[in-house]
Amino acid sequence: MLPFGMAFQVLELLLDDGHSPYAQWFDGLAPDIAAKVATAKYRMQQGNLSSVEWFRGIGEYKINYGAGWRIYLAKDGIEIIMLLGGGSKNGQQRDIDKAVELWKEYKQAKENLLKKTQSIVATGKRKR
Repeated sequence: MLPFGMAFQVLELLLDDGHSPYAQWFDGLAPDIAAKVATAKYRMQQGNLSSVEWFRGIGEYKINYGAGWRIYLAKDGIEIIMLLGGGSKNGQQRDIDKAVELWKEYKQAKENLLKKTQSIVATGKRKR
């Protein structure tokens, strides 16, 4: 449970090539659907996760509109939500599998970076 008034920093996952799977999905939405998704994102920023179902390490924000739109996300720590992508009920399983894979890759990359940083701190030298 979140403390009263707690908000989240909602960020888009960026891949190594700099592109965002969430933005790629969002940019292809019709204006009415994009407005619903933007409202959902705003609600997450305000700390409202009541429409999120959590499973397999990720969350699925359900938007009850049209084809049953979803936003896939994960929590990175206490205050950060990473947007992984989205889709409709029609492609739900494929979208979930993709979001789970993206999240696993992100966590592994973050862990590797942490280990590298700890090694640098411990030895006082950067590997080249």
